[in-house]
Amino acid sequence: MLLKGFPLRRGVFPVLPQRTVAYLILSPATALQEGCSRVPTVLVLASASSGGWLHSSRMLTPLSILRRGVVGAPRQRQASWNQPLSRRMGQKKQRLLTAKRHQAPPDGAQISSSKEPRMAPPMTPGPQRSIYFSSLKGHPARLGSEFFDQPAVPLARAFLGQVLVRHLGDGTELRGRIVETEAYLGPEDQAAHSRGGRQTPRNRGMFMRPGTLYVYLIYGMYFCMNVSSRGDGACVLLRALEPLGGLEAMRQLRHTVRKGAASRALKDRELCSGPSKLCQALAIDKSFDQRDLATDEAVWLERGPSGSGEPAVVAAARVGIGHAGEWAQKPLRFYIQGSPWVSVVDRAAERDAQAGHRPAHEEF
Repeated sequence: MLLKGFPLRRGVFPVLPQRTVAYLILSPATALQEGCSRVPTVLVLASASSGGWLHSSRMLTPLSILRRGVVGAPRQRQASWNQPLSRRMGQKKQRLLTAKRHQAPPDGAQISSSKEPRMAPPMTPGPQRSIYFSSLKGHPARLGSEFFDQPAVPLARAFLGQVLVRHLGDGTELRGRIVETEAYLGPEDQAAHSRGGRQTPRNRGMFMRPGTLYVYLIYGMYFCMNVSSRGDGACVLLRALEPLGGLEAMRQLRHTVRKGAASRALKDRELCSGPSKLCQALAIDKSFDQRDLATDEAVWLERGPSGSGEPAVVAAARVGIGHAGEWAQKPLRFYIQGSPWVSVVDRAAERDAQAGHRPAHEEF
């Protein structure tokens, strides 16, 4: 704490913590009387009877000041507290002039003014970091909170190609490129858990800031992971990943929760080809609900590797929402065309995409 210019007088001297750096407007003796014998000071102002202000550029305490009997530079160790200010200032100027004469450069040499700002070396040109990427230590390509602050449909499409990273407790990193998502638009969407504006402790993550995880349990045994988007009750379901790193760890995690056919080794394309499989492979459970994907240290999103261009995206009907009436047919599921890691391929939607038909989601 730094109390700069604080009017500290006898009788109103505050109780300062041991490590406080303060400006004192009283004498060391008064500071001792006030119980601040060990409070470090960078400037001590004597009482009115001392005849002036005493400056100290060192870290001293009132106790050490009284022991030394001085305040000031090392060459003034025998100075008096009652020395007039004008005399001390004259001595200081004389020392500065002497030091400058000893350090003066040869005739003709250029002298740089100490008042001129020192320019840093020119930085090498390079790409500027987008506001969409945060700079948390150790994760330079991590996607920041601005990335998630967009409506559900554009966010669901923006997820495609990005890399989801899961850091396990033993230091293992599991990585997968997102290849399939579903958008849920909030209260108007009859397939959303927030339909009609309903808010419960279970779906609270859907109403939190964009980038918040909403993890819920289905069939009493499987988890699904969503990410909240802009708009109350709107979110994006992560449906499938292309495994990139830690595949054997993913395989082991899937093996521990599989029912039946436990002896058969899973193929790579089976590891994360579905929302519940994805959670099993990354060890995502209910404890991740309401975490912030932009800041969490155990799971985060990184910019995907740059390729030849944006992949072709298919817009198809969402999966498993037959109860939602007309909303069950809206093309709010997005996946990378031709990816073998997608959970469900919609051939009719792919034909429509190739024919150039306008997806119905563009109306939202």
